[in-house]
Amino acid sequence: MTKRITVRRALRGVAGVVAVLLAVPAMAAAFFLLEFTGTPGARTGSTGHDALWMGHAWVDGRKSEADVKAMAVRLRGTGIRDVYVHAGPFEFSGELRPEKYSNAGNFLKWWKAELPQVRVSAWLGQKVDYGLDLGDPASRQRVLDGVRDIMAAGFDGVHYNFEPITSGDRGFLDLLDRTRPLVGDGPLSTSTPQIEPLPLMRPAARLVIGHDKYWLRDYFREVVARTDQVAVMTYDSFQPLGPLYGGHVARQTTLALEMVPGDKTLLVGAPAYHDHGVPWLDASESVAAAAEGAGLALGEHGSPRERFGLALYVDFAATEEDWAEYHRFWNRPGSPPGDGGDPDPG
Repeated sequence: MTKRITVRRALRGVAGVVAVLLAVPAMAAAFFLLEFTGTPGARTGSTGHDALWMGHAWVDGRKSEADVKAMAVRLRGTGIRDVYVHAGPFEFSGELRPEKYSNAGNFLKWWKAELPQVRVSAWLGQKVDYGLDLGDPASRQRVLDGVRDIMAAGFDGVHYNFEPITSGDRGFLDLLDRTRPLVGDGPLSTSTPQIEPLPLMRPAARLVIGHDKYWLRDYFREVVARTDQVAVMTYDSFQPLGPLYGGHVARQTTLALEMVPGDKTLLVGAPAYHDHGVPWLDASESVAAAAEGAGLALGEHGSPRERFGLALYVDFAATEEDWAEYHRFWNRPGSPPGDGGDPDPG
């Protein structure tokens, strides 16, 4: 009899743990679905502060002047004011080899001739878990040496993308502090992980994937204080349905709006790519859902926000459907793509 009671207690304990494990995701899902209700306000949409990540082919010699002209046709009439052109990555030592951006001079000349109002930042980064050690002062100095050289090549600014940066990482903050004088009056920006959307989601995610997926709010604020722009990478959310992803974006946008002051630019990363590696993510995450989620949060924010936009990731994977969703849901909400618009996104 005692043995049976012990077994029943053990089974009840297991059932309790399973119930908790199932209940927490269910409650989070319900929360995100509620976040994705309502209609974006009339004041939501592009204010001319959007951005686009662009691949390495633009600066290593694979792209030509004709390609730049074609991209200029694509971007005229959009709200894109900044492009982040991949010019790295850094070596694990922190070195940035000049041959990685050997055609940058020609590219920048062609670009400025076609789109002088669209700023070009060097998109630079590296893996920092089993790669570049940002905690090493010598490595950070080599990174800064590379930034100094690439700014001398004519870029307008620097856009960092180091992954995965742990919430609280002091080496990254020091790097931002020391990068600021190197970019002068140009933009210093960085992509950021998602902000912890609900209590305990950060440690739970870290337990599953082995590194930080979310930043705590205090650390996000510290990064914002050291930059001109932050782009929150809302994609790879692991939300299995479009409305859940849209609610996730709305939550990320709401949190970020509370922490990014109006004199800095907040960008919401939108997934213009289709190789997540998980089929249901390809179906659930879209430019449309990101735009709607961002618009809902912006509408709830109350006061107009000028320095706010979508950042599309990434030019070489974006489809015509992605661009159509950008136009319909963000650049000119409710209007079909190709209906004209202000050619100057400045």
